[in-house]
Amino acid sequence: METVIVAPHPDDEIIGCYQFLIKEKPVIIYDGDTETERRDETKALREHAEIKAQFYQKAIPPNFLNDNTKFFFPDPIYENHPLHRRWGHIGEQMARRGLNVIFYTTNMDAPYIHEVENSAGKEALLNTVYPSQSDLWKYEKKYVFFEGYCQWHF
Repeated sequence: METVIVAPHPDDEIIGCYQFLIKEKPVIIYDGDTETERRDETKALREHAEIKAQFYQKAIPPNFLNDNTKFFFPDPIYENHPLHRRWGHIGEQMARRGLNVIFYTTNMDAPYIHEVENSAGKEALLNTVYPSQSDLWKYEKKYVFFEGYCQWHF
């Protein structure tokens, strides 16, 4: 089964899906409007995790739209950032069509969060790959210690 993590911003794939990122060889789709500096940072992720591919898209490539793909999308309800919500609604539409969609959170306010098994490893990966964003988790440890997933059934 193919695993696709949809990350509206670089660092969302680690903050929201660290445990799947290190256990599986995912494809990561970042929003197509990602700035060049942030795109450059994402390349470092390949050196520290087994990533099958990284894309910058405005939509999900059609070749992934099948029963053999497991998707991770930002939660369309608990995420606050407009870009996260936009991608979350795309995930919701796909889930309603019967595709395998799991929602994740990056803001850690969802009722389904749990402690990360290796928070030190998560923090080290965040600091190594995304040094420009390190102030976010330096003072808000919730991004390091927790993540959460849920799946809707229709």
